[in-house]
Amino acid sequence: MPRRSRKPARPAACPCGSGETYAACCGRLHSGAAKAPSAEALMRSRYSAFAVGDEAYLLRTWHPDTRPERLDLAADDRTWTGLDVLDATGGTALHTTGTVRFRAHYTDADGPGSQTEHSTFRRLGADWLYVDALAFE
Repeated sequence: MPRRSRKPARPAACPCGSGETYAACCGRLHSGAAKAPSAEALMRSRYSAFAVGDEAYLLRTWHPDTRPERLDLAADDRTWTGLDVLDATGGTALHTTGTVRFRAHYTDADGPGSQTEHSTFRRLGADWLYVDALAFE
């Protein structure tokens, strides 16, 4: 049986839940046309990267001290279905660090589920980067 592609088609609405189109929101960040202005914006764009299967963006926005050599989103059978931002601290142009707590919703072979994370971000120059997270199922 052929392996199905895990890179979904680019959606019309942005997966991050902003209410904007993907092209006007996270798509601009994924393509490199814009940079995330805050830790929360980076977290939203990374969620969207998981939703659309953009491994290159995920690696590019991962802090070099904690970044894995590679990702394999094709091995993940989850389809990401929604995002709730629960809390954000720091992470603006006035900060060099920030945290975002969020709940990401998905479906997989077992049905619907969610994952809650408290992620840490660090700004290097003009770039916000993901550092690490505590995950709570």
